[in-house]
Amino acid sequence: MWNICEQPWTLLATAVIALLAVLALRRTIQKKNLSYLWLLPPLLAALAFGLDYLVETDLEKIKAVITTAVTAVEDENPDAIEPIIADNYRDSLHSTKKDLLYYCRRRLSEPLVEKNITRITSIEISGTQAVAIFTVRIVFDQRSYIAQVYKRLVLTKVELNLQKQPDNQWLISNAELLEIDLQPTSWRDIKQIKW
Repeated sequence: MWNICEQPWTLLATAVIALLAVLALRRTIQKKNLSYLWLLPPLLAALAFGLDYLVETDLEKIKAVITTAVTAVEDENPDAIEPIIADNYRDSLHSTKKDLLYYCRRRLSEPLVEKNITRITSIEISGTQAVAIFTVRIVFDQRSYIAQVYKRLVLTKVELNLQKQPDNQWLISNAELLEIDLQPTSWRDIKQIKW
């Protein structure tokens, strides 16, 4: 189902239809002063952009969390990751949020990533739970161990599980690596790499 708060196009199309209706009414009813009807299409267009700008939907919040996480890795800023991780975080390698943040601080303490290019494949929201699958094309810094020993460009596929908090904020409760360069992988495979 379309959510008019996520995109302005539905209300903009309605504004165009309203404009056509006003034009048709003006032609058929010439004797009455209907100048106030000209306000309807611009008001609908303003409402469309206003809703899109002012109302942040769950989908937009989830996309913002993904962007924050990817940008934090690119900027090598583990402190930016901490606020988007749920307190009950757990994945196949890290049993707590504290373990994940320790891992991030250790890996991001040296030059690692030059650039990330993200493409969200799917986001499924079910009540207070969401699953997002996305790919990240990682260009490693030339000084990084991975660029020197393995390769400079890697395509990863990641699955994030997110939970909606009581304050309507979405936080990551689980992150699993699905693929690296189209090969199935997991956190355990990454752990075996000697950095």
